[in-house]
Amino acid sequence: MAKGKIITRSIFIIGLISLFNDISSEMLYPIMPVYLKSIGFGALAIGILEGFAEATAGLSKGYFGKLSDVKGVRIPFIRFGYIMSSLAKPMLALFTYTYWVFTARFMDKLGKGVRSSARDALLSSLTTKEHKGKVFGFRQAMDTIGAAIGPVLALVYLYYYPGHYKTLFIIAFSPALVGVTLTFFIKDKKHDQQKHSTNKSTFSVLNPFAFIDYWKTSSTEFKKITLGFLAFTLINSTDMLLLLMAKSTGISDQDVIGVYIFYNVIFAMASYPIGAMADKIGMKTTFIIGLILFSIVYFGMANLSSPTMLYTLFFLYGIYAAASDGITKAWIANITPHSETATALGFFTGLSSICTLLASALAGLLWVQFYPQLTFMVSAIGGVLIIIYFLVLPKNISNDGAA
Repeated sequence: MAKGKIITRSIFIIGLISLFNDISSEMLYPIMPVYLKSIGFGALAIGILEGFAEATAGLSKGYFGKLSDVKGVRIPFIRFGYIMSSLAKPMLALFTYTYWVFTARFMDKLGKGVRSSARDALLSSLTTKEHKGKVFGFRQAMDTIGAAIGPVLALVYLYYYPGHYKTLFIIAFSPALVGVTLTFFIKDKKHDQQKHSTNKSTFSVLNPFAFIDYWKTSSTEFKKITLGFLAFTLINSTDMLLLLMAKSTGISDQDVIGVYIFYNVIFAMASYPIGAMADKIGMKTTFIIGLILFSIVYFGMANLSSPTMLYTLFFLYGIYAAASDGITKAWIANITPHSETATALGFFTGLSSICTLLASALAGLLWVQFYPQLTFMVSAIGGVLIIIYFLVLPKNISNDGAA
């Protein structure tokens, strides 16, 4: 890495890959429930399908993260993962059989699981400890720019061709293909293969839960911050509920998508500056700031009264997201040896996916059995408790690994 250069060529390409892949995915995100309903999927079937898909992504992140560390390579996992997700998109448009749709969604999420931990581990190896916040923030920014562009393209297309969902799945394949092509312009870093020998003795390719064994050998610091992260995930339900609450203010469906796009723009704009801030003031301090904003937003959503208030809360939510998503990964990458980075990240993101499912189920139960405002109040209070947890962490738990 050139002296003084933070965003190197390889880091920039990884950012571009994330951007194009998210353009592709987010073109389909707003219309996926509508499309599935149009081909005969009811609410229960959609719930089962998406739950199955998320569980697949969660477990596979841990498994393939561990396998990447064992093999000591990243690129094959990154490339194959993006190829799988890319091919899944046009598959959804070819046939409407239930098993075929399940297979396509399985491929899409499995591809995400195959690539995610290896990509983040490669990203970590391409920078130094004092710049990880910036680098992970940059990738997150590129990813989120794609998440903002995708729905805009979908809105434009559906304005001119309403109801033509299948064609949109074919169109979404193009940016995904660009992302796959870009994976051929990055290379693995050369590492001493002996660094990975300790992983081989405790890994079986036939055991999809082998990554869980990492808990036994991980550091105390990793355990304590990961417990905090996972506890937070349990009270942080799907953003779909935020959008559903936004709809309750009386705004149109187009405005709901507009709020979602606005949130992603703020998220993208804030990710790199907040990553740079984390490198200066510390990952823990930055993450706590994010938690404070999260609690404010959820308290606000429980008392939502106007579109102006809605946009203000989603502005703060974008800042919160920038202070949490990339920061958690950068913090974990800073406190784990390079030979264990993909395993550590896979362990966290894998269990985090499962916790998100549980959180969304609990939030949905509170919403239906009691009232929507209670859902947000519980999350807000939970956020305050997680803030207290991180504030009272022992002094031997680093603030960040910051310089």
